[in-house]
Amino acid sequence: MLQKTWKSVVGGVCGIVAGAIGILTGSLVGMFGACWPLLTPHMNPWQYGGFGFLGLPLFILGIVAIVGGIFAIQRRLWGMALAGSICAVLVLPAFLLGILSVVFVALARSEFAHSGT
Repeated sequence: MLQKTWKSVVGGVCGIVAGAIGILTGSLVGMFGACWPLLTPHMNPWQYGGFGFLGLPLFILGIVAIVGGIFAIQRRLWGMALAGSICAVLVLPAFLLGILSVVFVALARSEFAHSGT
């Protein structure tokens, strides 16, 4: 029987927090970008109309990081947990939490349930 340690739980929590920061940052960038033409009436609104879509990658990375963190806490699907941790690294405001998440999920690989064996 495998001994369960705190590593996967800490990695999952770090991934969830980084994902929440990514969703919040992506939403704020998207809202600010969508309002940018209204805030700068002297500029051509068609020139910066797509600025709101810059928050979409952060939003998606945040969602994947949260899903990966949930799988890490449940100790299921190590590949998805690691992918979520890597997405947490790419969320720039929470870069350090993402690194911690990757390290702890990678160290806890032996604790994850293996499908089919």
